[in-house]
Amino acid sequence: MRQFLDFEKPIAELETKIDELRQMPAATDPGPASGGASGLSIADEVGRLEEKAEKQLRATYARLTPWQKVQVARHAQRPHACDYIAGLITDYVPLAGDRAFSEDEAVVGGLGRFDGRSVVVIGTERGVDLETRLRHNFGMARPEGYRKAVRLVELATRFGLPVLTFVDTPGAYPGIDAEARGQAQAIARSIEVCLAAPVPILATVIGEGGSGGAIALAAGDRVFMLEHAIYSVITPEACSSILWRDTTQAMAAAEALRLTAQDLKQFRLVDEIVAEPLGGAHRDPAAAIASVRQLLAAALPGLCALDPAALRAQRREKYLAMGR
Repeated sequence: MRQFLDFEKPIAELETKIDELRQMPAATDPGPASGGASGLSIADEVGRLEEKAEKQLRATYARLTPWQKVQVARHAQRPHACDYIAGLITDYVPLAGDRAFSEDEAVVGGLGRFDGRSVVVIGTERGVDLETRLRHNFGMARPEGYRKAVRLVELATRFGLPVLTFVDTPGAYPGIDAEARGQAQAIARSIEVCLAAPVPILATVIGEGGSGGAIALAAGDRVFMLEHAIYSVITPEACSSILWRDTTQAMAAAEALRLTAQDLKQFRLVDEIVAEPLGGAHRDPAAAIASVRQLLAAALPGLCALDPAALRAQRREKYLAMGR
């Protein structure tokens, strides 16, 4: 069952009416023999409402505010990292553990093939219901999750395999136990390994890209971002709490943070924006995944053709140029 966001209420009402009309038995639709309206009257009304709903949906998503984009990026039915891996990667073999402390299921990854090419894939997974969200810790990785990511990038380096990452996290887990086990060092090490890797790294922000927890997996040669995804140094709620001492100012914080894909493309912090289906990726996950496939397939061969020295030099220049 589709879940609607607060600002989608007019669309929800139209689609509910459409569903009700479709479920009406044929006997309630009087035909010409009974002297009533045409037997196509319900179908005509459904068509009219569908056209109106699409127009409303198009108008709504054409003028989303930053706060509304935050809500879309966090939508529970939006495709997650595991969905992209399942949709894009064949012969996938998951790998677990950081070989130091434990397995962190907030970070998933392994070996597989993308369009016939062997790759290493890494993603942050949020989960789809309460059980899986608890198991994946809502996408908030602990140090062992980032150390697993380091292990996978080093594995890719050893075998000369490109790396695909899918980022969707509110940020690294801020708990005391994570800090005690070296959270900051683990994130810094992950960024360092990604920047120094002699193999191509293509990162895609598929939902929420939160702070260093996102950068740890997004320091790549190409950084793509879905149209309604967000990428920011801090969540709007946390920013509101710090600056205004009031979490109810999250909407204003979202405006100030410039966290939308369009803002980040303008600042040259991401390379390309991936178009989403009308109404967001959650309305048509298969189409969203197909759009990501198209962009990755176009970018990967050129990067794989570069020798390691040229690849690293190009990556270094890319990040040094940010903020100029």
